[in-house]
Amino acid sequence: MNEIAGGSADASLYSAWESGRKRTGLPNRRACSQVFREPTEVLFAHQDGRDSASVLEAAGTAVVVRVLTRYTDLLEAMLTVVSEAREYLVVTGSRSREKTYLAAIETAVAQQPDLLHFRVLYGPPRHQALSEHLVRLLELRDPSERRNGVKTLHIGIVEPEAAMERHFVASESAAVVPLPSLNGSEGFDCGVLLGREAAVGLVQHGREASASARPVETLQAVRALPVRHSGPGRGEA
Repeated sequence: MNEIAGGSADASLYSAWESGRKRTGLPNRRACSQVFREPTEVLFAHQDGRDSASVLEAAGTAVVVRVLTRYTDLLEAMLTVVSEAREYLVVTGSRSREKTYLAAIETAVAQQPDLLHFRVLYGPPRHQALSEHLVRLLELRDPSERRNGVKTLHIGIVEPEAAMERHFVASESAAVVPLPSLNGSEGFDCGVLLGREAAVGLVQHGREASASARPVETLQAVRALPVRHSGPGRGEA
């Protein structure tokens, strides 16, 4: 299934699809259809019925722990997600440049060898600070090494560049999604803090995006990425 869809689904996610607790995305629907030789409308009727809803859909705004209306609150929440991650740390986007935030990610990677870190870029880095951060990650941890048989560092770039950029940081217990700035076109200085159920969904989102991304996991590959300098802004994931 994962070879067909380019994904990284596991047994717990399959169980959630089967029970209807989570909806299956189009690539995995097509893969299921190929494997089981049944039309998608048959395999996923239980997900698509009028009365069916995922846990997140049923919960609605209850998954939102807090709306972050100030940049300082946004940064504090992002730092908390990073520092409290123990199993997974997923970061997406190509705009990061907040030094405190990037340093916190590096500390988590350095201090927790079992932490699975996924960094998903959407196009080349927009700031030199992010490019330098990627270099430091590779200096801290070799993606080719396996910890307890598991690859613990994944850095990839989603192609083509026209793909819609996602911005979030998620662990197994919480997530923050920055929102476009109310003060300018470039920054992300507010956002929402999400609870465990939403965080688990975003972790899986990031893992699937990482599985289909082009790996950028050597110093040479990172340094070959162009840096797309953008205008003033802050708060990007």
